[in-house]
Amino acid sequence: MDFSELFQLTNNLCRFSPDGKYVASCAQHRLVIRETEDLQIICLQTCLDPIQQFEWSYDSQFVLCAMLRRAVVQIWSVDHSDWTCKIDEGSAGLVGCLWSPDSRHILTVSDFNIRITLWSLVNKSVYYIKHPKLDQAGVNFSSDGKFMAVAERRECKDHVSIYDCASWQLCKHFPVDTKDLVGLKWSPDGRVICVWDSLLYYNLLIYSLDGRCLASYSAYEGALGIKSVSWSPTSQLLAVGSYDQKVRILNHITWKRVVEWTHPHSVEDTGVAVYCEVEKKMPPIRTGGRGLSFHVSLPQSRYETKVPPIQIASLKLDPEKANPKMGVGTALFSQDNRYLATINDNLPSALWIWEVPKLKCSAIVIHMSSIRCVEWDPTQSRLAICTGTDKLYFWSKDGCSNVSVPSETPFSINRLAWNPEGTSIVLMGKTHFCICHISDIINV
Repeated sequence: MDFSELFQLTNNLCRFSPDGKYVASCAQHRLVIRETEDLQIICLQTCLDPIQQFEWSYDSQFVLCAMLRRAVVQIWSVDHSDWTCKIDEGSAGLVGCLWSPDSRHILTVSDFNIRITLWSLVNKSVYYIKHPKLDQAGVNFSSDGKFMAVAERRECKDHVSIYDCASWQLCKHFPVDTKDLVGLKWSPDGRVICVWDSLLYYNLLIYSLDGRCLASYSAYEGALGIKSVSWSPTSQLLAVGSYDQKVRILNHITWKRVVEWTHPHSVEDTGVAVYCEVEKKMPPIRTGGRGLSFHVSLPQSRYETKVPPIQIASLKLDPEKANPKMGVGTALFSQDNRYLATINDNLPSALWIWEVPKLKCSAIVIHMSSIRCVEWDPTQSRLAICTGTDKLYFWSKDGCSNVSVPSETPFSINRLAWNPEGTSIVLMGKTHFCICHISDIINV
């Protein structure tokens, strides 16, 4: 496992390209694109204002940089540094932008969600979509890139519009039975669309592409509802995380609940592998110079296997504050559909790993600090975790391991992202980032 040197970064703006060959990062006004293998700079561009959002095109040939305060988007080419493009929304304002799957169109969302503008990089044509309900979170593309679903609000009623991405013509427009729609997702196979209500209503609906409501699901009433929704890679299962600290798995045939998993404060099941991070005392290091001598003890940690019952530290909730930190806010399927990783926000230091085929909990990983980010390896059932410290954690079916980032300056990992090929991870701190190149086998 090799770590690169630290590079400058702002706003966690660092991503691998979809083909895994490049890594792009933003530092204030500058966009820097490097090759993944040797981190040599191949493109360096300067934008008009500090960059607040950036996105790779699907074909890894272009990068857009959004300056939301100025309502300007600048597009840069990886292969042709002299090619440039600028989109100015002017008085309409800008709250977000994203690429279309063909990598030749850009969608921008204006202030107050007044409209979505579709800009063509080929013929400079412009197309407007009125009445969007949300920002870019209300726009979702099918996995094959042929269709786009947009959440809309017309005459005090939620609707979904489906567009053909080849001609950008409206294919279907239909109302949905939600009171306040806050999200929509295509199934990975592109056959259905899932929409759900705000946290005030537990209401999830499944629609076909012709607008028929195939199913609706509500686990309870009179309490805060849905917090997270995640499709399995095969589209056979749908995980719904709720504010009642449970995750429910629905099947794709009857859309009924298959299993309901809880996240208790106390682990009692002796059949679950529990890994706890504990502080590892290291011998002090004697340093000094010019007649000075002192001892430095570097904090280290390791995983230990614990036998239930075990208590998990929980957050104290403030009933006076909105959006309480409770409920299952993270639910992620592994790429092989074998595992589901969940985090109950009321127990931020614990990660639950569920074995989907056996419908049971496989492992619980408990850390000394709150988990900041978790990501599955896109090529195998391996999970990377960070907790806002200098340590990078891994879980696999063989066990857990961690490693500290070697750095002369303090470096805390707040976010991470895998290379699409699974050969490296970008580790992002507040002001810097580094690349971790990993081997196929991690010793536990």
